[in-house]
Amino acid sequence: MLKPKFISLLKNLKNYSFNQFMADCTSGVIVGIVALPLAIAFGIASGVSPEKSLITAITGGFIVSFLGGSRVQIAGPTGAFVVIVYGIIQKYGIEGLYISTIMAGILLIILGYARIGSMIKFMPYPVVVGFTSGIAVIIFSSQIKDYLGLSMGGVPAEFFQKWIEYGRHVSTINIYAFMLSAGTMLIIIFWKKINKQIPGSLVALILSTLIVHFLKLPVETIGSRFGEIPNNFPAPVIPKIELETIKQLTSPIIAIALLGGIESLLSAVVADGMIGGRHRSNMELVAQGIANIVSPIFGGIPVTGAIARTATNINNGGRTPVAGMVHAIILLLIMLFLGKWVVYIPLACLAGILVIVAYNMSEWHSFVMLLKSPRSDVTVLWGTFLITVIFDLTMAIQIGVILSIFLFMRRMALITNVRVITDQLEDIDEESDDPHAIEKKHVPPGVEIYEINGPFFFGASYKFMEAMNEAGRNPKVRIIRMRNVLSLDATGLNAIREQHKNSLKHGIPFIISGIHAQPLMVFEQSGFLKAIGEENIFRSIDDALKRADQLLKERQG
Repeated sequence: MLKPKFISLLKNLKNYSFNQFMADCTSGVIVGIVALPLAIAFGIASGVSPEKSLITAITGGFIVSFLGGSRVQIAGPTGAFVVIVYGIIQKYGIEGLYISTIMAGILLIILGYARIGSMIKFMPYPVVVGFTSGIAVIIFSSQIKDYLGLSMGGVPAEFFQKWIEYGRHVSTINIYAFMLSAGTMLIIIFWKKINKQIPGSLVALILSTLIVHFLKLPVETIGSRFGEIPNNFPAPVIPKIELETIKQLTSPIIAIALLGGIESLLSAVVADGMIGGRHRSNMELVAQGIANIVSPIFGGIPVTGAIARTATNINNGGRTPVAGMVHAIILLLIMLFLGKWVVYIPLACLAGILVIVAYNMSEWHSFVMLLKSPRSDVTVLWGTFLITVIFDLTMAIQIGVILSIFLFMRRMALITNVRVITDQLEDIDEESDDPHAIEKKHVPPGVEIYEINGPFFFGASYKFMEAMNEAGRNPKVRIIRMRNVLSLDATGLNAIREQHKNSLKHGIPFIISGIHAQPLMVFEQSGFLKAIGEENIFRSIDDALKRADQLLKERQG
């Protein structure tokens, strides 16, 4: 359904109580405060100035709540996008990032209207865990400079080069920065035991800012690196988009759209489980698309659903899109009226916050659990993880999905088998429990029965051809039993068609038994049903054997 949840709320205002409205507003204020340090930290880690990430949280947060398909989704900049955004800026510049984000937004809208939302949720779990863990490792490695206060130039984009440079400059460690980073982590970890309503990251941010400001500690702050934070919302600027530029940015566009869609829908699914609701996945994609078009026009970066902020919203009583819109308004007010204080925030504090975020993102429990899975899943997990860390997330998603597809095909092919039943009748010692087993039927001499078990698709059709070739003989009647074939694709159909042609060439009657609805529909749509003749297609093996007996008698007569 392509209808925003907020519109549904407006149509049922009589069921929206004043108490719930106040709970939504309270939750929105809390989430807005929680989002402030995270948004700033993600922006800096992505290679952009803090106000750009605040703009992202404001525009994205409001639009996704206003137009989205989830009642409680909170959107904005997230840790998952840090790697992609940083890489795009390094290679294509900020203008390239804006164009990539806008085109990704258009792609997300198309996917939503094409009803692809429900399909994106089927992303293989090892791929999701692999690139999520990989992103966590990259975020952690990108924060070492600020965490330790190292005196060095820009941080290299390549993973191994980062650590080489850190090693070269480890002697320049700033003990004050290190203590602030470590203190930030300790506050976040232990503060929840004192107060669960006020986020530990906010407490750490305020305390570290006050300490640095009044004690004049020699550490980098937002102001010393980026200058002042604008106290006004920027005017919209539409970047010049040309076809040639889009071609060059194809890979970043797909990466932003795919990751944005996956993360937002995963967040919505998690939220559904927490509130017992059901989101509208296609409407959520459309809203995310619109948010990603609007955000860069005002100077923002990519937007997606934020699982941690969404969970915070739910835990504080938010149950409607009003909470998400209030959260965006709170961030706007902070930007307009408190921006001058933001410049005093030490970068070491933000590094400590991001290290905690990276740990929470790492999903190491899931990673370890998946290592005990089948070898194919472990291959996908390690492949996605290593490619994410060593190369880039775009390649990791693409290769991870391709690996999963091929391994799924192999797995399906392994469970599909084709056998010549009439060759095995002499070796059967025990009676089968299957009332329709061939050993319980009278098979006329000269009738050969082949049984296909499992989905008959392009990955398994070669088994059918091998079984037919291995038989190496021409029976009087050939029966293909398909009672265990629930799905058939064009390649499987072509294999059957070829054997039908070969049978006709040698004057061998060709009969299909036990066909299900989907394969029968494929036969009919392709014209094969007419070619083989409806009189040679049967639901049961008994009718197929009667037809074979009839054909044998006609030939003898």
